[in-house]
Amino acid sequence: MPDIITFGEAMVRLAPPHFGRLEAARSLDVEVGGAELNTAAGLVRLGRSAAWASRLPDDPLGRLVANRVREAGVDDRHVRFAPDGRCGLYFLEFGAAPRASSVLYDRKDSAAARVEPGMFDWPAVLAGAKWFHVTGITPALGPGAAAATGEALRAARAANVRSSFDLNYRAKLWPADEAARVLGGLVPLCDVLIAGEADAEHLWGITGGDFAEVAAGLADRFGVRVVAGTRREAPGVWRNRFAGVAVEAGREYESVWHEVEVVDRLGAGDAFAAGLIHGLLDGDTQKAVDYGAALGALKHTVPGDLPWVTAAEVEAVLKGDGLRVKR
Repeated sequence: MPDIITFGEAMVRLAPPHFGRLEAARSLDVEVGGAELNTAAGLVRLGRSAAWASRLPDDPLGRLVANRVREAGVDDRHVRFAPDGRCGLYFLEFGAAPRASSVLYDRKDSAAARVEPGMFDWPAVLAGAKWFHVTGITPALGPGAAAATGEALRAARAANVRSSFDLNYRAKLWPADEAARVLGGLVPLCDVLIAGEADAEHLWGITGGDFAEVAAGLADRFGVRVVAGTRREAPGVWRNRFAGVAVEAGREYESVWHEVEVVDRLGAGDAFAAGLIHGLLDGDTQKAVDYGAALGALKHTVPGDLPWVTAAEVEAVLKGDGLRVKR
């Protein structure tokens, strides 16, 4: 049985090549991605076993997504093919300073958005698992998806399966007041919260002088054991600095900063979550932020949402290997 179970939607991503604009596009590059699927793939790349639970339409686009799941080495035994709904799409325009990258969603009435409590036998899905992971994107899909997320988290707690929740607030999916209410009821059900300082303030008014103070506020409010997040400095669209941080029982753990040349930054936070879970499964919070930051940094260097990198490449980054061609 897989050690890690993730739950959420995956979509087909369509992007004009060569920094093109959608309104002038003549062709679109096709990728597949979704936060929880990206994290499952990252864990597989680190040598873990992971399964992704979701609902896909029983049509060619649904099969396209499922094929990519298997290609990434992620177990698809908990994927449900549905006769209703559609495959969500999102369109990506790559930016270049001073124009930011942008995303246009076309995901209404997707098969995943139509998930309801009772569609998954969570005790059976979680049997033998060590970890469950979900993000705030899943409950944002609708009331049924939110209720199913709570159902899964409660089942994980009942089965003594540790869980993580990546806040991943998306303003294009739901308003802040609704997100604060729904997510505020789900976060206390998890053990590890991945969140940014801006979202903590925007949703719940939790502020602080640094990440440790914000993490303490989140831990006090929701009772989570670990609060983790990423740090980013972006002097340009295509050159960033990236790091990870976590607070556990009042102690702060930080990774080194990584200089990244951005090929595609989508999925970097999900890759961080994968490395974080990898280290926490080994009981080592410092390893968690180190692996999360290294895997997240590497994800910036490959196209698409999925982290097509190797464990050896992560180890090389952690050792500070240079950029000479490997021969």
